[in-house]
Amino acid sequence: MILVFAGIAIGFFLANNNVSDHGLGFSLRGNSKISKVLKLVKENYVDTVNEDSLEGVAVNDMLQNLDPHSLYLQPQRAQSINENLDGGFNGVGLEYQLLRDTLVVTQVYPGGPAQTAGLIPGDKIINIDQKKFSGTKLTSDKVDQALRGDSLSEISMSVLTPNKTAAKLYRIKRGHVDLSSLDASYMVSPGIGYIKISKFALTTDADFRDALAKLKDQGMKKLVLDIRENGGGYLNTATALADEFLPKGKLIVYTKGAHEERKDYFSTDSGMFKQGKLAVIIDEYSASASEILAGALQDLDRATIVGRRSFGKGLVQQQFPFSDGSAINLTIARYYTPSGRSIQKSYKNGVESYHNEIAERMRRGELFSEQSTLNDSIFKSPSAYRTTAGRKVFAGGGIMPDIFVPADTTGNTALVQELNDQLLFTAYTIDQLGPVLSKFNTANAFVDGYTVSDDEFDRFILYASKTIKEMDPREIRASRETIKTMLKAAAARFKWGDNAYFEVINSNDVTLKKAVESVE
Repeated sequence: MILVFAGIAIGFFLANNNVSDHGLGFSLRGNSKISKVLKLVKENYVDTVNEDSLEGVAVNDMLQNLDPHSLYLQPQRAQSINENLDGGFNGVGLEYQLLRDTLVVTQVYPGGPAQTAGLIPGDKIINIDQKKFSGTKLTSDKVDQALRGDSLSEISMSVLTPNKTAAKLYRIKRGHVDLSSLDASYMVSPGIGYIKISKFALTTDADFRDALAKLKDQGMKKLVLDIRENGGGYLNTATALADEFLPKGKLIVYTKGAHEERKDYFSTDSGMFKQGKLAVIIDEYSASASEILAGALQDLDRATIVGRRSFGKGLVQQQFPFSDGSAINLTIARYYTPSGRSIQKSYKNGVESYHNEIAERMRRGELFSEQSTLNDSIFKSPSAYRTTAGRKVFAGGGIMPDIFVPADTTGNTALVQELNDQLLFTAYTIDQLGPVLSKFNTANAFVDGYTVSDDEFDRFILYASKTIKEMDPREIRASRETIKTMLKAAAARFKWGDNAYFEVINSNDVTLKKAVESVE
């Protein structure tokens, strides 16, 4: 089966022609320059080289000269992307943090083997398969190797639960663990639902329909869909999601390329939210499949787009896997919104310039001023594209929102990034906030009733200083409220999961407030 996709490219295509068992899994023509150079290097170079690695570099350089999204994937990366977008993996089904050389469970996936066995956040895994595990210089690779395995294979764990003095033995059969592509869904205000989608995977439309049904049961009449930082995924999933909001027979997107005939994608009559006000939140990291969805809903005047200009990726990839597990993602077509727009930004200045373009937007002030965006050369000339209702829309560099909201970077200091990278918010929750969390029976009670005090903030900074030896006092002051919010959000997620986390994170989100106002 061939799946054409956008964004984080995934597909299934068995490349049976020119396949061999070495290197990339394919044979270069014996008289090609690449083949000759590889042979010369292998037989004559001063040092020993890894032939597989050398082939990979050669192929990736060739692909990157075509466009920034045609890539070579090492086997492990190809597998990771497949699992991420296929909606699951085989394993135990938990998230963890390594704290003082001990694996501490931070999340348990719903319906997975770990949850079925009874593991909970805060559990510490001491031994695995009757061998000492804690205190053995643990790494992420070592943990993954221990926890993952073939479906139905068994693993035994000696687990110490919070507030318990004796470890308990668990015997767990590994199995398929579902990964939801929905980060959160909850009622953001009376009658208005909120759904955040992190990727367009095989399960996204089904996950969305489940979430939508639950929100409707809670009285939802209007919806805010958040696809910020959503880098894309399957094209078919993006069109299926657009279909949820549109009446039958509307053109959602079309694709075409030099070797790909034009293919049109139309809405059906199966959508679950064809009526009711809709806002879609995007930002500069909303790419590819996200832009297909936002572009279609904007062109057809079905949604108000809120936020900042999207990434600008209008290329469609297909993945061609090889016999050794590696693969290439090859651009095979461009996609166009219903009005005929291509939103692919220029890559004529090379890959490095292309990937630095977001930083260049910040330098120009675009993330903070709508006028700076409109001053960009790609938007200066009058647009030839209009929505169904006749509104002017722009092409060539991403989806321009209908309502611009500047980025708020006042509290996002280097210190906040380092605290997050070092996983110190969750570590502090595990070590210090157990008594606080025990006072709240529900996520709503915690979100509404708990505030990180100044004393708690000071204790957290003292705790973090044991890991981060030098902290700029100016950054501590500038980031105080951001750090408080992130600490509360980490605690909420630790005990109640992603919904609670995003309820806290979104509590002071200006962009979300603007989106809610647009549908009220």
